[in-house]
Amino acid sequence: MDERFLLLAVLLPLLGGALLPLTHKGGPKVVYGTMYAITAATSFLTWALIITGNTASYTLVKLTKELTLTLRFDGLGRFFAGIVATLWPLTVLYASEYMKHEPRQTAFFCFFTMTYGVTLGVAMSANLFTMYAFYELLTLATVPLVMHPMTRRAVRAAKTYFSFSLGGAALAFTSIMFLIGNGYGESFRFGGFLEGGFEGSRNLMLAFYVMGFLGFGVKAALFPAHVWLPKASVAPTPVTALLHAVAVVKSGVFAVIRLTFFAYGTGALAGSWAQNAVMALSIFTIFFGATKAVKEQHWKRRLAYSTVANLSYILFGVSMMTQAGLTAGLLHMAFHAETKILAFFCAGAVLHSTGREYLSQLNGLGKKMPITFGCFAVSALALTGIPPFSGFVSKWHLLTAAADTQNGLAYLGAGVLLFGALLTAMYMFTVVCRAFFPCAGSEDEKLPAEREVSWRMTVPMTILAAGILLTGLFAQPIVNAALAIARGIG
Repeated sequence: MDERFLLLAVLLPLLGGALLPLTHKGGPKVVYGTMYAITAATSFLTWALIITGNTASYTLVKLTKELTLTLRFDGLGRFFAGIVATLWPLTVLYASEYMKHEPRQTAFFCFFTMTYGVTLGVAMSANLFTMYAFYELLTLATVPLVMHPMTRRAVRAAKTYFSFSLGGAALAFTSIMFLIGNGYGESFRFGGFLEGGFEGSRNLMLAFYVMGFLGFGVKAALFPAHVWLPKASVAPTPVTALLHAVAVVKSGVFAVIRLTFFAYGTGALAGSWAQNAVMALSIFTIFFGATKAVKEQHWKRRLAYSTVANLSYILFGVSMMTQAGLTAGLLHMAFHAETKILAFFCAGAVLHSTGREYLSQLNGLGKKMPITFGCFAVSALALTGIPPFSGFVSKWHLLTAAADTQNGLAYLGAGVLLFGALLTAMYMFTVVCRAFFPCAGSEDEKLPAEREVSWRMTVPMTILAAGILLTGLFAQPIVNAALAIARGIG
């Protein structure tokens, strides 16, 4: 396909979202129809680009020799874009039902659609400068979504998110400018720019890498910058589902992978104090996020702390700086996305139907909303890592990758991962048990006989639940794709 289709895939949702308010006078049906059309066309075009495997680049702006805004699809970009293009249409269908009684719907879907284009821009970035530009646009596009309810809590959450993102942006900018300033501003290269060695101070170079890891790690909710993520759960569920599963947090993880394997390079980083520092922080975040999730009684915030832990599973795989570690990290990036977005959809369905958001309010609700809680049970099985669901595949690869490193810190990480799986079972299955097997006398009999949400919400949830099972049973094509990227041939 012509490389200009890369630009079209990014511009279609960006411009379409920006012009969406023009359809407001036509009523909700016109707004929704336009949004469906833009999303479907963008996903179709993105998957066409993925399948054809076009690796040509398209330069939008050339500021200097080192600073160009250029789009290019390589294996890693196609992998991330495939996740986004698959899950976004399901979220749009879900959101059209969830938001139908909310105020300022057109403004919401305007930013929601634009975020799709910006996220694809991150995936298609050919170099550090382009990735950073789209990465910062992602913050600007998603802040209005977090504060959409316009309550005091929502505004505070948006300010926290924006403040942390600015701090992370400063660290990330310093790291990438170190590379660009040393003449490494060209397109991403598997193995990195410093594979042949660095002429200056190695410790200085490692310090700049850690700054970049921490900076991009803000959106990946790395401790102590995780604070914004649980607070952002005040946003409408379609937003939190995308923030915590696809767009923002996975863009953070994606940027860390680019920085580690395609910019600095593992040849310059492996075995250093910098590797140990980022691995140790990732391991601690796994432990911290999982323990906080067990204690949290607010359902969406519990899932948010779970996301904190699971994002660092991916960062742990990346910090091993091996083929097997990157493969495992990519698998968890994909499988966690489908699992966590389903979990948030289920929590949002209950909130939408009943207004209930705390665990103590879920007793016996599984009998009233069997599809919703049946799907949540699937997400719980997958997130815990129970076969044959997809979460088992990625966690198994993380464990075997850690065992192969012969690194004591990685062994510790494997132990924390196993402990995290136990905690995951506790905080996920507590919800399932409350819903389907409440304690005697605790079931709320005042609930109406039928409380299940409409098909616009149950269909995406059912598709995701089936997808979690199918990608677990037939994981090999996805494993092969991740392995090809980790070998530099994807």
